[in-house]
Amino acid sequence: MPKIIFQNKDFIVVDKPVGMAVHAGVGTSEKTLVDFLLEKFPEIKSIGDDPEVRPGIVHRLDKETSGVIVVARNQKTFEFLKDLFKNRNIEKKYLAVVHGKLKEKTGRVEGEMGRSKKDFRRQSLVRGKITVRKERYSLTDFEVKKEFENSSLLEVFPKTGRMHQIRVHLHSIGHPILGDKKYTFKQYKNIDAPRMFLHAASIRFIGPDNKKYFFESPPPEEFENI
Repeated sequence: MPKIIFQNKDFIVVDKPVGMAVHAGVGTSEKTLVDFLLEKFPEIKSIGDDPEVRPGIVHRLDKETSGVIVVARNQKTFEFLKDLFKNRNIEKKYLAVVHGKLKEKTGRVEGEMGRSKKDFRRQSLVRGKITVRKERYSLTDFEVKKEFENSSLLEVFPKTGRMHQIRVHLHSIGHPILGDKKYTFKQYKNIDAPRMFLHAASIRFIGPDNKKYFFESPPPEEFENI
């Protein structure tokens, strides 16, 4: 079940569990985060750019990603938060366990990315002969925090918010996320993992009341175990 970390008159901060979709989509039959929020905060049903599908949702996490997500409770706050994301005035930190050891312990991945022309279900980074539909600039910084025998724990700081951005960027440098079945290489497909090891660990921003806010979600048990 999702956990409410914080709430005030303007927004709600939720710790989303792994395996829960943020909102309904093609093939979604189970309860979503939006369903959960509408039960507790019915006032959000008319908030956002597409309230019938994702009321109050300013940014999203993949179904397989756990962690912190912020939801607006009124339209004014929705527009405020949307502008913060658009202007990169929100600081997000993720934890990711990736295959292999990185030569560079800190780094940056950037470039145009968008929906793959070969497979509409995937996103791709533009490079070489790879071209995409509706390309948009993307930027991610990362730092290696710990190394294991065949994998590494990273702190990841996405500066833009493209769909599947972190997954695509880490895959593009040869270190896909452990448990990611979509963006990986053939040699990793049969490795058994209890989940995709990507977690939205914290978020920091200045709210509409001009106060500084910082929220975090502790690493899930699976991260501690690994």
